[in-house]
Amino acid sequence: MPITTCVFDAYGTLFDVNAAAAKAADDPAYPALAAIWPALARDWRRKQLEYSWLRAVADRHCDFWQVTQDGLDWALAAQGLDDPALRARLLALYRQLPTYPEVPAMLAALKARGLTTAILSNGSPDMLDAAIASAGIAPQLDAILSVEAVGVFKPHDRVYDLVGAQFGCAKDQVLFVSSNGWDAAGAAGYGFRTIWVNRAGDPPDRLYAQPHHTLRDLVTIPELV
Repeated sequence: MPITTCVFDAYGTLFDVNAAAAKAADDPAYPALAAIWPALARDWRRKQLEYSWLRAVADRHCDFWQVTQDGLDWALAAQGLDDPALRARLLALYRQLPTYPEVPAMLAALKARGLTTAILSNGSPDMLDAAIASAGIAPQLDAILSVEAVGVFKPHDRVYDLVGAQFGCAKDQVLFVSSNGWDAAGAAGYGFRTIWVNRAGDPPDRLYAQPHHTLRDLVTIPELV
């Protein structure tokens, strides 16, 4: 069946999750970040995701803002940093992450072709609302779907169920796009058509399904639907 609905993961896919640490590192108030911000950003993202998986497996759900804070606290401790002002600054910046440069034009091109567009994210509704408002992309999105509606993180099937419940579309009418290989694989196993946006050139995850396409960025997505 033809694709009618394009659904995007948010963090790392539309929004640059490294931007908070990078921007804080440019602030002379935090000189300790200048040399170590890439490692901090990497650890922060890794622990944020690990904590989401562990909470899902243990059936100990909390919202994504909590695991974002917990991941940051681990990353700061790993770098020997104990600075409440820096922590507050990084968290504030995370709520206003910029999109990748190609995002606005890509979404506009999809909307111009009459496609439905949405976000399906681990993010809590208030986090997503803040990021979307800051980036100015709300007019290009038909819905913002958060895992908080089902109380479990991706890649649980209940999360992907939200798309059909919202739009009444069949699974094979959905193109799902994520920068997380495991998320694209999970969505492929669920029955969506999927794209993995592999900006880092990582090898594919060894999982029960594989993404249908792999791209280095979001630029050519309108050409694939």
